[in-house]
Amino acid sequence: MSRAMDPLTVGRVVGEVLDIFTPSVKMNVTYNSNKQVANGHELMPSVIAAKPYVEIGGDDMRAAYTLIMTDPDAPSPSDPYLREHLHWFVPSNKVPFLVISIHFLKWVSLYTYIYLCIYPLCCRIVTDIPGTTDASFGKEIVGYETPNPVIGIHRYVFILFKQRGRQTVKTPASRDHFNTRKFSEENGLGLPVAAVYFNAQRETAARRR
Repeated sequence: MSRAMDPLTVGRVVGEVLDIFTPSVKMNVTYNSNKQVANGHELMPSVIAAKPYVEIGGDDMRAAYTLIMTDPDAPSPSDPYLREHLHWFVPSNKVPFLVISIHFLKWVSLYTYIYLCIYPLCCRIVTDIPGTTDASFGKEIVGYETPNPVIGIHRYVFILFKQRGRQTVKTPASRDHFNTRKFSEENGLGLPVAAVYFNAQRETAARRR
């Protein structure tokens, strides 16, 4: 797909929120167990009320990731003076469990090793956030804030960064005026490895047929 036809570019996510990057990790974001986020698709506010299930797959199962969700259209797309508004922040500020389980392999049974290490490899799940504040590879630091678009159509962007080693990612000072580029620079995260966004507007807003 050409850069001009890339949905993140078409949706101005690349440009207004992110610099050009090459996705290298697969990320699936699903609401209510059956509503998967797809670039540019619209989701109703009632669907996105509770935090989604996030599934991440990569070649290195020992890798740590930071996930953020932002709204670059707050409080309204025509006057986004709060840009960006942070809706969710989940870093992996601890050693991935896979590393711990391998380190203590001699103390566990073969069955336990297969369950803890081989099973995740088969499923390719690195980060699992199914509505809990403490996932296997990440701890929710800034809780999920339910999107509540009042004026206009808002973009809600999930951005995934791969951490370098066992670094600690700093907690943002505020939800409002969050800046993804500055956040990445301050924490030495580099470019994202994955991103996806959806649109949402007020539940009772008029929609095109």
